[in-house]
Amino acid sequence: MNRRTVLGSIGLLGSLAAGGGASARSPLQPVDGGGRTGPRNLITDVPGLRVGQAQSPTVRTGVTVILADTPATAAVDVRGGGPASRETDALKPENLVQQLDAVVLSGGSVYGLAAADGVTAWLGAQGRGFGMGAAPGVPLSPIVPSACLYDLANGGDKAWGTEPPYRALAVAAAEAAGSEFALGTTGAGYGATAGALKGGTGSASTLMTGGATVGAIVAVNSVGSVVAPGGKTFWAAPYEIGDEFGGLGASGLAAAAEDWGLAKVAARPRENTTIACVATDVTLTRVECQRIAIMAQDGMGRAIRPSHSPFDGDIVFVLSTGQRDLPEGTMRQLEVARIGAVAADTLARAIARGVYHATAWSGQAGGAWRDL
Repeated sequence: MNRRTVLGSIGLLGSLAAGGGASARSPLQPVDGGGRTGPRNLITDVPGLRVGQAQSPTVRTGVTVILADTPATAAVDVRGGGPASRETDALKPENLVQQLDAVVLSGGSVYGLAAADGVTAWLGAQGRGFGMGAAPGVPLSPIVPSACLYDLANGGDKAWGTEPPYRALAVAAAEAAGSEFALGTTGAGYGATAGALKGGTGSASTLMTGGATVGAIVAVNSVGSVVAPGGKTFWAAPYEIGDEFGGLGASGLAAAAEDWGLAKVAARPRENTTIACVATDVTLTRVECQRIAIMAQDGMGRAIRPSHSPFDGDIVFVLSTGQRDLPEGTMRQLEVARIGAVAADTLARAIARGVYHATAWSGQAGGAWRDL
């Protein structure tokens, strides 16, 4: 099939989506110029989600909890070579449970996996969770997948003995969950570094043509750099809406093939990870969520150079809160593709926003983006 045939096929699908009329526009058709942010420019612009965060300045670590008001259909895509995760196998399309109650993002590497214990217990105490049938005295089982980043070598006090702080931090984060939350040096990204700069927690949202909402939240702790060499222009600049991370434009984007700029020069396995959750209010199947998770990973590639390295544990969760229906057939798959493309852009913006808002600790090597 040559290029003309491909373009003709795309045009035919667009015409079908518009009902065959020359002047009609379907919400399934791509629209020039892109979308706009939600009212908060946070993942909580997606109806049915709340976010809570807690951190320990002494330990230099933190936890971010994404709570679904009702069970959300979900999937996960793992691209990094050194992930630290829990319950990701439960999200495979062929497995029993199709929905989850919360997602936990945490610092602490393997110790941070205990954060999901806290959220699981907290949800269970409220009667949330999956069960094969109600029976007196038998608790439900909350489904709480999680992913952790490595912040153990950032100078904080990690002499916690047999009591790492992550369970308690997670409960505090869950109890604080709401529609507003801070970006930068907070939550799971509190102890993070993004290449040679201070990393952090970022979030963004996009209102799509037709009314659907896509949001993303991310803790940026990457090997790669989020800015182009020789300046402070974010790699995500082409996707910026307004001046949400400085408004510098994309004119400074250039790099030689092997020039990674402000990447970590002595990266080691399992010491870097960018962990994220993307959400939409559109009703999706588990398989459709999986495709969007795969597409959303491109947001890391757009915002971090390099990404998905052997030293990273990059993970993206995807949630559908199921509040907007899609058509069936070919048009449905076009809409899934459109949501996936927007999800990648939204995640790229969230990554830049996390670093843009981050503040460095006193004496931190490299400093924050604002120090460049």
